[in-house]
Amino acid sequence: MVRANGAVSLRELARVVQTSEVTVRRDVRALEAEGLLDRRHGGAVLPGGFTRESGFPQKSHLATAEKTAIADLAANFVEEGEAIVVGAGTTTQELARRLARVPGLTVVTNSLLVAQALAHANRVEVVMTGGTLRGSNYALVGSGAEQSLQGLRVSRAFLSGSGLTAERGLSTSNMLSASVDRALVQAAAEVVVLADHTKLGTDTMFQTVPTDLITRLVTDEPPAHDDRAATELQALADQGVQVAVAPGNGSNPASDSSSSSSRQQRRDVPLPGPRRQGPLRSAVALTEPQPNERARVADLRRR
Repeated sequence: MVRANGAVSLRELARVVQTSEVTVRRDVRALEAEGLLDRRHGGAVLPGGFTRESGFPQKSHLATAEKTAIADLAANFVEEGEAIVVGAGTTTQELARRLARVPGLTVVTNSLLVAQALAHANRVEVVMTGGTLRGSNYALVGSGAEQSLQGLRVSRAFLSGSGLTAERGLSTSNMLSASVDRALVQAAAEVVVLADHTKLGTDTMFQTVPTDLITRLVTDEPPAHDDRAATELQALADQGVQVAVAPGNGSNPASDSSSSSSRQQRRDVPLPGPRRQGPLRSAVALTEPQPNERARVADLRRR
């Protein structure tokens, strides 16, 4: 499966072979000892981790339920009439499908997949960068893309990547993609990173967004035994990143529900004390907020 897809999650492996993740993790460890694959947090990839990048066909089959839940939750942070930038990636493509319902929205993107998802949204204006097409992820990169972003200012940037750590922030395996992502970040007042739990604790070659520039992380709930992911999330929160955790087990509560309903299900708890200008900091809540806590968070956001 790793040879066919470039990467695979432990959860998906366990589902396909109909065994426990504990058994799969043991077998993956043995395969790594033989040099057949590299273990990554929550999954496995082909050897050559820092420089290898999976193409779109491989990425599109990884953590699909998690990406759906993340996209459902992230869409709640977009307001009517906003101007935003959306970077390339399979998770941002899922987000774009949900943004088609937001009236008066302007989306700037270097992703053909994001643009395609919004192509028939009558109330959304899509602005594409220039640049050279990168076939592996259907993104426009290079100096043309970067120059078209100069002088741009939007409220938020929604980005994905290959790895995320508290120490280094968001990173990717391709230099051209990283350069365009940095230009997207410079155009935005806030940066929202979309990353499923398999990317937490993974560090790749080119840094795109340092941790101190990440306003918010939208992720899924790590498996109960995944201490590394929980530790990484707490470390990100300690550095001032707001962490919003979508419901676990691939559930999808927000896709057909109202905005207020889906907001109640996200796990987003403020920490005391400001770190920089912008929304309140958040840490991961491992249990659902109580009704009075939800009301307090909603009141703080309105302010």
